Amino acid sequence: MHVDVLVAEIGSTTTVVNAFQNIHTEEPSFLGQGQGVTTVEEGDVILGLLFALEDLKKNLGVEDLTYDTFLATSSAAGGLKMSVHGLVHDMTVKASKEAALGAGAIVRLVTSGRLKPSDLRKIEELKPSILMIAGGLDHGERDTALYNAEKIAQLPLAMPIVYAGNVDNQEDIMELFKEYPGKVYITDNVYPQVDVLSVEPARKVIQEVFEEHIIHAKGMDKVHELVSGRILPTPGAVMESAKVLKEVLGDVMIIDVGGATTDVHSVTQGSEEISRILLAPEPEAKRTVEGDLGVYVNRKNLMERIGIDKFKMELSVEDEDLLNLPPIPKTEKEKRIILRLTEEAVYTSVERHAGAVRNLFGESSGRKSVAEGKDLTEIKYIIGTGGALTRLQGAEKILAGIHEQGRGQKLFPKKEAEVLLDRDYLLASLGVLSLEYKESAKKLMLKSLGLYGREDA
Repeated sequence: MHVDVLVAEIGSTTTVVNAFQNIHTEEPSFLGQGQGVTTVEEGDVILGLLFALEDLKKNLGVEDLTYDTFLATSSAAGGLKMSVHGLVHDMTVKASKEAALGAGAIVRLVTSGRLKPSDLRKIEELKPSILMIAGGLDHGERDTALYNAEKIAQLPLAMPIVYAGNVDNQEDIMELFKEYPGKVYITDNVYPQVDVLSVEPARKVIQEVFEEHIIHAKGMDKVHELVSGRILPTPGAVMESAKVLKEVLGDVMIIDVGGATTDVHSVTQGSEEISRILLAPEPEAKRTVEGDLGVYVNRKNLMERIGIDKFKMELSVEDEDLLNLPPIPKTEKEKRIILRLTEEAVYTSVERHAGAVRNLFGESSGRKSVAEGKDLTEIKYIIGTGGALTRLQGAEKILAGIHEQGRGQKLFPKKEAEVLLDRDYLLASLGVLSLEYKESAKKLMLKSLGLYGREDA
C-alpha cells in the first residue's frame, strides 16, 4: 500500500504512527494509526517506531507500506532541555521562557541579571540542549547580556546558543562567540519595548535548532534516516495545531496529558476588562509544561498529591496494582487508575497555567484590583489530547469540570466553553503536517474534533 504522508509521534512512553491520504486534494483523509511502547530505555527509540509501523500495517490490513513523505515529532529522552538567562525576571526572562516553552522546550534553569559563579556551575551541571541569552529593550541596557555572553562563552560546553536580546548587541555577541565551538543563532528581541512581547521569531529559531542539533535519544539518528521531512519537539507541534485552530474556532486551550508531563497550550488575548488591569503582558500563545504531572513516569507525584491512602481507598486498589502499572493500561482497574491520575493532572496543570485577579490595598487609593498571568476567561473550546484524554472513557467529564476548579479569583475558562476531544489522537502529528500542508491539516483537525462540516465551526 502506498500513502501520501506518515507522521510518527515518539513520546516518552508510547510511539504512534499516523497515515494520511489525499493530502493534495480537497478531502484529505486519516487512514489509521499504529502504536508501540517507546523503547528509549532499551537503548534505541527506532525499535518502538518499528513496532508502531508494524501495528499500523496490521490495522490497515496490508503487508507492505510505502509513502511519499515521513514526518515526526519527538519528546523522548526528556525533551528539549533549555536554560534561559535574561535581565529582569518579570520582563526579558519571562519573555524568553515563553518563547522556549512555546517551541516545545523544558526550561530547567532561569536566571536574571548578571550570572553569578553559582549560576555558571549550574549551567555546567545541567548541560542544556540549548541556551538562550536575552536582556535589554531594543536600544536600551546592553551590559548585562554582553557580560553573560562573555561568561557563557568561557564555559567548556558547545551547546547551541540563541541570542534574543537588545538588537544593539548583535554584532558584539557574534564577536564574543567567534571562537565558540557551538553554533550561535541571532533572532529578534523577545522583549523589544516596554509591555511588548515578541516571542514568535525566537520560537521558530528554537524549533530549527532542535531539528538541526538535538537528537539525544539513542536511535534518533536511525529515525532521521527513515524520516524524509521535519522532526519537531512534540509540544511545539501541538502548539502549531493550537495556533491553526485559533484561526478557525477562536480562542482555544489544548490540554495534553502524557506519560511524563502534562502540557497546557492556550491561544487567547483574554478579555479587555482583564487586560486593562494586567500587571505584565502575556503572550497570545502560551504553553506551560508540568514535568511532575505525568501519568506513568511521574505517577507517584500525582498519587501523593491526591494522598496515597485516599487514592487506594477511592479506587479499591492495592500497592501492587500501583507498582506494576504498565505504560499502556489494558485492564479496567488499570484504566480506572490512569483516569484518576489524569483528573489530578488536568486540574493541577490548568490551575498552574491560569492567572488570577488579586486586590492591592494602599493608604491613599484604597483597594485596587490587579491581574497577573494568563486570562482564560474568553476560551471558547477546551480540547483534550494525548493518550490518556483520548483513549479513556470519562475524559470529557474531567474537562467539563475545569471551570468548577477555579478557586478564588482564578482566571479559568467559563462554564460555556465547549469540550472537545482529539478523538483520533492526531494534534501533534497535524501540527507538524500543518507546516507543509496547512489547509489539509486544518480539515483533519476539525474531523478529529468532530467539527468538520458543522456550521458554527
